[in-house]
Amino acid sequence: MNHFLHRFCALLVLGFYLSAAHAQEVRLGFVSTERVLKEASTAKAAQTKLEQEFSKREKELVDQGANIKSMADKLERDAPTLPETQRQTRQKQLLELDRDFQRKRREFQEDLNARKNEELQLVIQRANKVIKDIAVAEKYDFIFQDAVYFNPRNDITDKVIKALNASAVK
Repeated sequence: MNHFLHRFCALLVLGFYLSAAHAQEVRLGFVSTERVLKEASTAKAAQTKLEQEFSKREKELVDQGANIKSMADKLERDAPTLPETQRQTRQKQLLELDRDFQRKRREFQEDLNARKNEELQLVIQRANKVIKDIAVAEKYDFIFQDAVYFNPRNDITDKVIKALNASAVK
């Protein structure tokens, strides 16, 4: 029985080798999503759009933070000479301003992250369409994104970036 099992396994392995030899070559490709998001003109345009959209709010937050720091420094310098009630009033006012600042900063970050995700999603959708078009046109069987290892000869990231840039110009 054991002898029969060995022969069966050997025949099975031989069958796999023979079928693999007759199989047509599989075309594989790799795309670096990170490079596409850094180098494609659509990704750069999305980044510029976000910077323009959020730069005013960011500047206001930076200014407000600097103002609060200035007020805190002034309070620290003046505290020894201020009457107790005035010192407490300024501390309370500073605390309220800081809470408002922290809330605005948190809202800003949430809004920025949401918009960044929306813009990145659009870039990724365009890139996926380009990848699919390249795969069909050049008869790729598989195209992988973000692999642990890939052979550089299978890297089609440059083709994808060029195609994305060309489609952005149209």
